[in-house]
Amino acid sequence: MKHDRTVGILNPADTTGRIWHFSAALRISLIVHLCSAVFAAVYTDLWRWALGMVAFNHAVLTAAVLWPRGRLLGPNMTRLPVRAIRRNEISLTFDDGPDPGITPQILDLLDQYDAKGSFFCIAGKVSEFPELAREIVRRGHSIENHSNSHPYNFALLGWRGLYREISAAQETIRITTGASPEFFRAPMGFRSPFLAPVIEYAGLKYVTWTRRGYDVFEQNSERVLDRLLCGLAAGDILLMHDGRSHQSGGSATVVLETLPRLLDHMSTLGLRSVSLPAALKHADTI
Repeated sequence: MKHDRTVGILNPADTTGRIWHFSAALRISLIVHLCSAVFAAVYTDLWRWALGMVAFNHAVLTAAVLWPRGRLLGPNMTRLPVRAIRRNEISLTFDDGPDPGITPQILDLLDQYDAKGSFFCIAGKVSEFPELAREIVRRGHSIENHSNSHPYNFALLGWRGLYREISAAQETIRITTGASPEFFRAPMGFRSPFLAPVIEYAGLKYVTWTRRGYDVFEQNSERVLDRLLCGLAAGDILLMHDGRSHQSGGSATVVLETLPRLLDHMSTLGLRSVSLPAALKHADTI
């Protein structure tokens, strides 16, 4: 099965072979399971030790799944490249949209400050609000892959489920906007141990964040702003949300109250927000 690099999707129609590059964590996990099985077969009276090794291995993998900014399960971009830092760039990113009640207002605010960002969109919403998705791209921002349906059990999916979620989202966004996403962020930041090879095969880069405001849950915009401003510096990737359907207890207006003050502070620090593709595209220039 070849990867169609021109559209950035997994191509199930081609069955000529493919190469999966598993993360070190998965390779080690496989070795632990094999060694435990051999150990239990040879030393039958010590099977509990073998079971304990497997249990410990699964505990480590679970911790890695629940550590969004970790790299145990594969590459994970948490900051912009050095050259982007030298250009005083940061990247504002927004998850779970597009939302017709919030996204247009965010776009207007970004326009006021000549700021660009990256919107990690749910493909189902892109299908529901196609013109809004195209407007995001028209205004110079990027739309990135945040799965097809934002399943809450995303981290529990096997490679086939991950394949369907990511490839379907990639195709929907490409057809709707004419631009293929270059980055992927897992729903809620929890990544399956099988995600890294699927991401690599899809031609995507995995990205999380430097810091986030927790605007999904927080109703106080002051606290959201404080979290985003704490240690704010060039190279940071900030996470906010423009999709209120996934907000649990937070207010849809929190991000709209926070964003202009954040942009004001960025301006005083001489920081400029760019989209993730723009930050990497010009990584070799100053």
